[in-house]
Amino acid sequence: MVFGWGKKKQDIPEPVEDIPTSKDISLSNVPGVISELRELRSSQTLTEINRLRNDTEPLIGDLMKIGNLLEKDSLNIDDIDKHLAIIVVRGKQQVIDVIKKGVVSLPKISTFDDAKKLDSVLNVILKKVGDVLGRQTRVIHIFAKKYATQLKENLEVMNKNHAEISRLLKNHGSTKSLYAEISEALNQIKRSSEIQKEKSQKIVDASGITNLLNEKISKLNYSIEKIHSSDPYRTYLDLKNTLDVFGNQKSKIKNDINTQFTKISRPLSRYEYASSLDKDQKNILTKLVAEPFDVLITKNQDSVITILENVRKGISTGSISVKDVDKTSSQITEIEESIDGFVNLVTEYHAKYAQMQNELSSMIPDDLVPLENELAKTISLRDESLSKSKMYRDEIDEIDSKIPKLISGIEGKLRKFSNTKYTVLKS
Repeated sequence: MVFGWGKKKQDIPEPVEDIPTSKDISLSNVPGVISELRELRSSQTLTEINRLRNDTEPLIGDLMKIGNLLEKDSLNIDDIDKHLAIIVVRGKQQVIDVIKKGVVSLPKISTFDDAKKLDSVLNVILKKVGDVLGRQTRVIHIFAKKYATQLKENLEVMNKNHAEISRLLKNHGSTKSLYAEISEALNQIKRSSEIQKEKSQKIVDASGITNLLNEKISKLNYSIEKIHSSDPYRTYLDLKNTLDVFGNQKSKIKNDINTQFTKISRPLSRYEYASSLDKDQKNILTKLVAEPFDVLITKNQDSVITILENVRKGISTGSISVKDVDKTSSQITEIEESIDGFVNLVTEYHAKYAQMQNELSSMIPDDLVPLENELAKTISLRDESLSKSKMYRDEIDEIDSKIPKLISGIEGKLRKFSNTKYTVLKS
C-alpha cells in the first residue's frame, strides 16, 4: 500500500473459541432455522457496515479539509530553488485536484446494494488518493510535513474500515451461497422423498398385479393339467409318440440314400461348379450334393437322371476327372437303377408322415393351445411385474443411501451458519 499505511504490523490477539452448543432439529424445521439465521446475519452485517461507514465519514471530511488547507498553504516555496518550486507546486496541485474531485461523501446504508456501492466508492477514493500520494510522497513528507501525519493516520483507518467492509460483504455472499446450497439440498430431499413414496406405491400396485397373475397362472395350470389327464389327451400323446418313432425312419432312408450318393460326391461337386444348367436344375444339383433326400421326389426324378447322365458324359470325355472312369460310371448306373426305389421311399414317407401329422393335429384338444398360449403370456406379464418391483426397490435403496448424505451436508453447512452444532433428524 502506498504512502506508508497498511505496512505497520499489528499484534492480532488470538481468537477466543466459542464453545459450541448442540441442538437437535427436525428436517422440517431447517428452512425456518436457516431463514432466521440468514436474517440475523444480514441484520448484523448491515449494522456493522453502517457503523464502519459512520466511522469513516468524518475521515472523508478531514481529507476534504486537508485539501482546502493545502490549497491555501504556500508551502514557503519562495525560499527554495525555482526549479524545485515548480515540482512542488505541480505535486501539490495534483494532490489538491485528486482530493477535490475524487474524495466524495459516502452513501447512506439501508440495503446490501447500498453497502456494495459504499465498498466501491471507498475503494475508488483510497486508490486515487493513495496513487497520488504515492507519486508525490517526497513533496508531502518534505514540504507539507504538517499534513503527512494526519493523511497517513486518516488513510490507515479508512483502509482498515474498507477492508472490514469488504470482508463483511464477502461473508454475506458466502452466507447467501450457504443458504442457497442448504435450500437446494432440502429440495433434493423433498423430491427424493416424493419419488420414494411414489415408488413405494408402485411396488404395492405391482405386488397386487403379481398376486392376481399368480392366481391366474394357478388356474391355467389346473385347467391344462385337467386336459393332460383326460383320455383324449392320452390318445393324442400315444399318436404323437408313434409319429416321433416314425420320424426315425427318415434318418434310415437318408442314410441309405447318402451311402449311394457319397460314392459319386466328388464328380457331382465338380459338375456343380463346371455346369451351365438352368436355374431349376442348378438348384436341384446343389441340393443333390448337400442332401439328396430333399430332392428325391417324383417331379424331380427326370432332372436327377439328366444330371447323373451329364456327369457320366463329363467323366467319359475327361471334363470331370476321376481316378477310375469305369468304376465311377458303374456307380452312377447303380444309383440310377435305385432312383425309383428311393423316390418311392421318400414319397411314401412324406405321405404317411403328413397323414399322421393331420391326425395328430385333429386330436389336439381345442382349448389346450389357447390355454398354453394364455399361460405363457400370463407368466411373461408376471415376470415383468416382478422385474418392475425389483427396479422400484433398487431406486428406493438408492434414495435411502442418498438422503443421509444430503442431511449430513446440511448439518455441515449449518455449522458454518451458527456456532450451534445442529443434528438434523429426518422425522
